Amino acid sequence: MFLWQYLTPVLLVILQTCKARKCATFTDLNFGHAFFGTTLKIRLLLYTRESIDCGTLMSHTNLSAHPHFNLSNPTTFIIHGYRPTGSPPIWVKKLTQLLLHRKDMNVILVDWNHGAANLNYLKSVENTKKAAANLTAFIKNMEEHGASLSSIHMIGVSLGAHISGFVGTNLNGTIGRITALDPAGPQFKGNPPNERLDPTDAQFVDVLHTDIDALGFREPLGHIDFYANGGTDQPGCPKTIFSGGAYFKCDHQRSVLLYIESVNRTCSSTAYPCSSYKDFLDGDCVSCDQFGAAGCPVFGYDVVRWKDILVRLGQTKAYFSTTAKTPFCMTNYLLDVMVWNKDERSGYITAKLHYNGTEAVASINHKASKFREYTETKMLAQVGKNIQSVEKMSLKFSNGNTCSPKYKLRVLRIRLTNLEHEQRPLCRYDLLLKDNEEVTFRPIPCEESNF
Repeated sequence: MFLWQYLTPVLLVILQTCKARKCATFTDLNFGHAFFGTTLKIRLLLYTRESIDCGTLMSHTNLSAHPHFNLSNPTTFIIHGYRPTGSPPIWVKKLTQLLLHRKDMNVILVDWNHGAANLNYLKSVENTKKAAANLTAFIKNMEEHGASLSSIHMIGVSLGAHISGFVGTNLNGTIGRITALDPAGPQFKGNPPNERLDPTDAQFVDVLHTDIDALGFREPLGHIDFYANGGTDQPGCPKTIFSGGAYFKCDHQRSVLLYIESVNRTCSSTAYPCSSYKDFLDGDCVSCDQFGAAGCPVFGYDVVRWKDILVRLGQTKAYFSTTAKTPFCMTNYLLDVMVWNKDERSGYITAKLHYNGTEAVASINHKASKFREYTETKMLAQVGKNIQSVEKMSLKFSNGNTCSPKYKLRVLRIRLTNLEHEQRPLCRYDLLLKDNEEVTFRPIPCEESNF
């Protein structure tokens, strides 16, 4: 009896600890649920640095029930999109963990799978405003308990982007930041600002577009709108319907993978403000003077560094290209070619950059470039490998037509400029490029000239 007097409190503490450590998980539904339709239910799963692998199912009203929910810390909400099969998003765990590695914060995964899992997409769209009303009430409760709305960041994917916007509207644009990853297009295209995401929904709204010709939204929605690979046809995604479901969702889902890479700092993708992707690829948008010493904005989690100037500018469209798989980032060079052919030549350039046994290839083939006597032809050369210093360079010119005569490009000067690092441009003078014959040379620092 004497021993039980001491053991009982210890056992109760252990029991309570075990209960407290029971991890809440994302709702796992199946195609059957989606087929018959689901009714909206919101579950909020809290993760912190103390419970990075273990979610806590939160009360919507009793915040004091979660002592490790530190309202003095920033809070990031992750809001998924449409779930036609009912399965949990495979990316949420990784994104949650990476965010907590970056900063001491609260991460709240908004599980609205009951409501998003429905073969009737229109029903899921209807549920977005209801989900937003639920989250709005929760955030107001947070504010009443001392949380700062400016420290709230909402990351919304597809339909989740518009849910974030509706929450922002309900709170009069006072939340700190909304990140929208390929906001849903169907049922939102053409809507007025109060019926979709828009820049007034938060103090700072950054948007990524990856599928504007199908599931995504084409027009700008934020203070800065990034268009990866022009916003369509992501590299590595299937090109035909015979690839099955991946054909429909790969471009749309690429937005999440690109954002995760930015949080993880795997590499950085510099984006260039431009009116169109075509102008960007033509090398017409390589200046970022409007951003001053900060330079061109970098896509992703850290673009908040450019917040003040982007808000002043209003709405900025920025473009960048990626590779087909991680690491997705590319390094951008400007290639200037001046020829002394008397007759105009047109064709394509392939550039190879060599450094310490590594070769990086830039195929400039989105259109045929035109080369005129004593006129600079500018081209954007993009490579998927980080070349620290160009030791050698290879060039190949092709007119792209096997039936036409073989042309020669008589080059007066070639200049290669790294757009992302402060390096002196490299040049080569007096070079002959024969059709489809590769020429390799060592470039030298460019001389000041009147070219």
